[in-house]
Amino acid sequence: MDEYRDDDVAVAQAAQNESYDLPEDAMPTAPAEGQSVTSGSGRRRGGLWREIGETIIPAIIIALLIHVFLAQATRVYGQSMEPNLHTDMRLVVEKVSYRLHSPERGDIVVLRVRPDDELLIKRVVGLPGDEVAIHDGRVYINGEPLDESYLNQETRGNLAPRVVPPLHVFVMGDNRRASNDSRSFGPVHIDNILGKAWFSYWPPEAVGSLE
Repeated sequence: MDEYRDDDVAVAQAAQNESYDLPEDAMPTAPAEGQSVTSGSGRRRGGLWREIGETIIPAIIIALLIHVFLAQATRVYGQSMEPNLHTDMRLVVEKVSYRLHSPERGDIVVLRVRPDDELLIKRVVGLPGDEVAIHDGRVYINGEPLDESYLNQETRGNLAPRVVPPLHVFVMGDNRRASNDSRSFGPVHIDNILGKAWFSYWPPEAVGSLE
């Protein structure tokens, strides 16, 4: 079906009442033998594909680059980071910081224990070279109790002093009674850290940067 604009209709109505003298080179001519003709619909289709090529495809590529190199969205599942993170919270994980510097103590990170494992979200407690120990309900770093104001409970159990290897971090969940973390699977290589959990965007009451 052909498409019309309002000015096309006006011209068509005027043509019914008036005649025009067109210059010779503007008069329609029959195509020469063997010459092809087009109705113009091909140009419209070509314009659509051009628009797709110029706008939609670059947008998809940019989105993929952001996802791979800069940031991605993720959903919290489980109780291991309560009371600070809850099931079904949506977070933005940024991937740039750890290309520039190593993880810092207190960072909330998304990681895999091994490259093919499922993603986990934990907090960095021990850095490379730190001696980590747990006793009397506290985490100790290099013999000093760690300030963990983000917790609402003691850390149960004991952990004999151990040194975090180079290029590794010791991670724990904030819910120490319901977290599978470095106390069981050991320190995590920094190459297995996807990025830093930076911002919560859902639910609305939880929107904000993460501490």
